[in-house]
Amino acid sequence: MGIGIIIASHGKFAEGIYQSGSMIFGEQEKVQVVTFMPSEGPDDLYSYLSDAINQFDYDDEVLVLADLWSGSPFNQASRLVGENPNRKIVIITGLNLPMLIQAYTERLMDANAGVDKVAANIIKEAKDGVKALPESLNLQNNSASEGVIANGNNSGKPGKFEYVLARIDSRLLHGQVATAWTKETSPTRIIVVSDAVSKDELRKSLIQQAAPPGVKAHVVPIEHMIRLSKDDQHFGGQRALLLFENPQDALRLIEGGVPLETLNVGSMAHTLGKVQPNKVLAFDQNDIDTFVKLKQIGVKFDVRKVPTDSKANMDEIISKAQAELNKM
Repeated sequence: MGIGIIIASHGKFAEGIYQSGSMIFGEQEKVQVVTFMPSEGPDDLYSYLSDAINQFDYDDEVLVLADLWSGSPFNQASRLVGENPNRKIVIITGLNLPMLIQAYTERLMDANAGVDKVAANIIKEAKDGVKALPESLNLQNNSASEGVIANGNNSGKPGKFEYVLARIDSRLLHGQVATAWTKETSPTRIIVVSDAVSKDELRKSLIQQAAPPGVKAHVVPIEHMIRLSKDDQHFGGQRALLLFENPQDALRLIEGGVPLETLNVGSMAHTLGKVQPNKVLAFDQNDIDTFVKLKQIGVKFDVRKVPTDSKANMDEIISKAQAELNKM
């Protein structure tokens, strides 16, 4: 038994949000998209929803994510609920992207969770995803973002950081990190480690604003992060997700004594002089030499854009990139 998800909307909104969810979380199984167009009637929509449910296994529970309460997609899905008393079907309205990402996350994290439990968790995430900028417009400011991590703060607990993920991603804190990887690793802090970004007030501000609910976001220089990693008095219970723009910054941090055993390699943008051995990674010779050095000191590589991707072979990627650079 699993959970099949139906995304239903007036117009092509459902198609667009499905595509957005795939970009952030990767392609998903057991997902059907149902659109209700102006030229169609309720019976057409009912037929589409029935066909969508029939794509799932007979014992699958069904979660319908619809756009509007009392709208046609909701009404026809409700009709199906009444006609199928022996099948578990739950409908949630107010469709937004955090809701869809949370639905994917819930299925990934607990394959045995029933649709009732999944729905309860989705509703909270969907509500928390509604935020305003400037933050003064929010009815309740729940922002937990901070630009600086101070040591000497007596409010912390004894102990050091636990590093739940260290990721190389030239985009730093964006949708895939704020949703998919945050759900996968449950950090209490997201820390961008970069000398360059720490000097850029605009980028720092955008990163702080992009932090997901309940997670603190920081931007710190490399040497400051090295000092923080050695503080065993104030960061007990803190789960840190570290982000790097490039492998060189990660190498400096590790050589400075931060105990990172694995680097998740997610995205490295293509620029002039770089080759692109796969869809999301681009290397120059300095990048290759840095990854080789990281491997020599014992660092392992987890090459994935999102948690649901299969892990790619870093040795093969480096070999391909080196061959392409040698031809230039």
